[in-house]
Amino acid sequence: MAVRVKLRIRSRLEAGVEVETVALVNSGFEADAPEIVIPMRLAERLNLRSRLLEARVEPYNTVAGPIRMYVLPSSIEVEVVEEDNRSPTVVCDAVISDTEVEVLISDYLAGALGIVVEDFRDGIWRLKSDPPTRQRRTYKPQHWI
Repeated sequence: MAVRVKLRIRSRLEAGVEVETVALVNSGFEADAPEIVIPMRLAERLNLRSRLLEARVEPYNTVAGPIRMYVLPSSIEVEVVEEDNRSPTVVCDAVISDTEVEVLISDYLAGALGIVVEDFRDGIWRLKSDPPTRQRRTYKPQHWI
């Protein structure tokens, strides 16, 4: 099992455009700034696909080998949304992938959002602002195909 959280993602390039989705907390996705991988279908929903000509194209190392993805710096705001709590809102880079089907949160973004993983195997996590005894369960994967 893995840890997946529910996010609200808002475009900073298109006023009033936001989506709630489930994202995988990927501890192996190391970044020097808050980054989130967004599948192309979700980029379309956020009206970011039309901005790809403005994006930087950068290489990323994946388990399948190096690939190139589109990066739109500081283009979205992200927050974890739970019925009883929410994380701080974080401005981050949208890393748009035409091969990935799941939203992926970088290690840097997970820290900025205050996500604390209690158990990767059982999918248990909490927010830093939760009481230490609070245990949240992972969400089912959401694929953007």
